[in-house]
Amino acid sequence: MKIMVAIKRVVDYAVKIRVKPDKTGVETNNVKMSMNPFCEIALEEALKIREAGLASEVVAVSMGPPQCVDTLRTGLAMGADRGIHVEATTGLYPLNVAKIFKRLVELENPGLIFLGKQAIDDDCNQTGQMVAGLLRWPQATFASKVMLDKEKQVATVEREVDGGLETLSLDLPAVITTDLRLNQPRYATLPNIMKAKSKVIKKYTPQELNVDIRSDLEVVQVTEPPKRKAGVIVSSVDELIDKLKNEAHVI
Repeated sequence: MKIMVAIKRVVDYAVKIRVKPDKTGVETNNVKMSMNPFCEIALEEALKIREAGLASEVVAVSMGPPQCVDTLRTGLAMGADRGIHVEATTGLYPLNVAKIFKRLVELENPGLIFLGKQAIDDDCNQTGQMVAGLLRWPQATFASKVMLDKEKQVATVEREVDGGLETLSLDLPAVITTDLRLNQPRYATLPNIMKAKSKVIKKYTPQELNVDIRSDLEVVQVTEPPKRKAGVIVSSVDELIDKLKNEAHVI
């Protein structure tokens, strides 16, 4: 069985985000970029499944500018067998990505797809669901545990919900999106980083895949959140209650 894993290049989680002066988006020039943390978890789970003998190949897929190849190389250094890069110079929204992914699935014929539940740059939490919808495959989102039965071709997925844990049984092929508690991603070792340089990354464009990436969405403006006022130290409970009632108006 082949597993496909989506990998997104995002601004590193430790970087302080700066909005562009023209408010058309966030500044990415000369900013450290890395793999989306939820995508790292998705890739780690796919690698664990392959190492358990339940899959034969893990294919990492990334979409975006040429720099996405660096992120793919990180995935290959973690252990993915090969990569696919769909180069797009314009911004891709979740539905664009899902349409491209559907076309790649038709070409690659995987038995399982892993995606991070969301990206830390746009927090959309939409792509996995859209991929499953376009493919008409069963889906399990926010997975905190994944178990495969290769003989029955069934995936059992535990997911966290407000009331506790929910367990789903999916017929393969299926789409699974990963949550934080699923696993702890491995670090790429130096020997594997060197090996990753010789692994194959196949390149496509949306046009070659016959996918129209025009979008009905338009970003009107991006602004920073308002700065919080400095806190104050109160001397008594009575003063605290007075401020909450008369200044904050929360009681």
